[in-house]
Amino acid sequence: MTLDREKPDEPDNLRAGWEQQAEDWMVWARASGHDSYWRFGRAAFFEILPEAGHLTVDVGCGEGRVSRDLTAQGHRVVSVDASKTMVREAVRSAPEIPAVIADAAALPLGGACCDIVVAYMSLHDFDDMEQAVMEVARVLEPGGHLCMAVVHPLNSAGQFTSLEPDSAFVIEGSYLESHPYVDRVEREGLRMTFSSRHHSLEAYFRALELAGLLVKSVREVRVDAGSTADQPHRSRWRRVPLFLDVLAVKPG
Repeated sequence: MTLDREKPDEPDNLRAGWEQQAEDWMVWARASGHDSYWRFGRAAFFEILPEAGHLTVDVGCGEGRVSRDLTAQGHRVVSVDASKTMVREAVRSAPEIPAVIADAAALPLGGACCDIVVAYMSLHDFDDMEQAVMEVARVLEPGGHLCMAVVHPLNSAGQFTSLEPDSAFVIEGSYLESHPYVDRVEREGLRMTFSSRHHSLEAYFRALELAGLLVKSVREVRVDAGSTADQPHRSRWRRVPLFLDVLAVKPG
């Protein structure tokens, strides 16, 4: 496994970047046991997800894997993504799940139309994370929940100096300032480019605060001991969290 991180020289356009990477992402996301979603991300996320209500909106659905899992658990789902290629594949894979092409910062949904919004590994990939959270709050009914997962701010701010289990974790530059970054990853013969934006912990929670959402649960997701036995280099992620899972509620 290799990881190269860089900061782009040009202003970031995450929406365009993900459309460009859509074909590679569909292969990466579906490789059996390959992506972290299948190994441990899904279990941690669904642990804090509320039971199905009348409508769940999957914001940043990608090729639809989370939407399909939600549907299997009894949720009535509407999927949203800005990538035409991703939405087309989501519909092809599960035509029974409505999916629309839209910017998360301008959801084509009525106010208070749903009781759950899911944003799994998507908020850090939006060009306007703060406005996307405001839109989530708008479409949620009072008492509705946002269940979100993002790359943990420690993870997006820094990186290990090597693949060794005891390698140092270093943050170069500012943790506090938001900035775009690109991860180029090669694992088990597959390559993927992730175009994202680093936000501090405060930035995420301030976005929730400004949208009027109250935090109920926080989980810092790390690689568990059982998943590192065959690949010792992953054990370094037992010291630093990979992801941040949050459950928030709209009062009322």
